[in-house]
Amino acid sequence: MSESKFCKESFIVKTSIVLPPDTNSHGTLFGGKLMAYIDDVASISAMRHARKNTVTASTDSVDFLHPIHQGNAVYVESFVTYTGRTSMEVFVKVIAEDLLSGEKNLCAMSFLTMVAIDENGKPTPVPAVIPETDEEKSLYNSAKERADIRKRRRTASIGRAKTFGFTS
Repeated sequence: MSESKFCKESFIVKTSIVLPPDTNSHGTLFGGKLMAYIDDVASISAMRHARKNTVTASTDSVDFLHPIHQGNAVYVESFVTYTGRTSMEVFVKVIAEDLLSGEKNLCAMSFLTMVAIDENGKPTPVPAVIPETDEEKSLYNSAKERADIRKRRRTASIGRAKTFGFTS
C-alpha cells in the first residue's frame, strides 16, 4: 500500500448549531442525531486517510458525558488513530459551546472502525498511520486493546444471532 500518513491528515471538524427540530422534549440534541454526526465525520476522516470509499464496520459505545442544549454550537472532531490492513480506527470527540457564555463541554466520545473498499465492494489495503502528538500517541498505543475487545464483542454478537436462528 502507499506510504504512511499522519493522523492530522485525516482530521475533520463538523460544526453545527442545535436548532429546535434537532432536540428532544428536554431541549437537548437527540442522541440519534449526534450519532449520525459521529458516523458522518468518521467516514470523512477514513476516506481522507485511505482515499477510497469506506463502510462502517463497528461503532464502540458512544459515551454521552454532557447534554447539548438547543442554541449550542456543536463541534464534532475526528481523525484516524490506528490502521490494520484494510480497517481504520477513527476517534470522535464532541464538544458543545454555549455561544452566549463561551462555556465549552466535552459531551461525547466514540471510536468507530471503518473499512476501505474497492470498486467491487471488497476490502482494500490502507496506509499506516503515524501519530505525532501526545493524544495521538496515547490513542495509537491503546488501539490494539480496543481492537481485541471489538473482536470479542463481534464473536459474541455472531453467536447471539445464531441463538436467534440467524446465520452470518
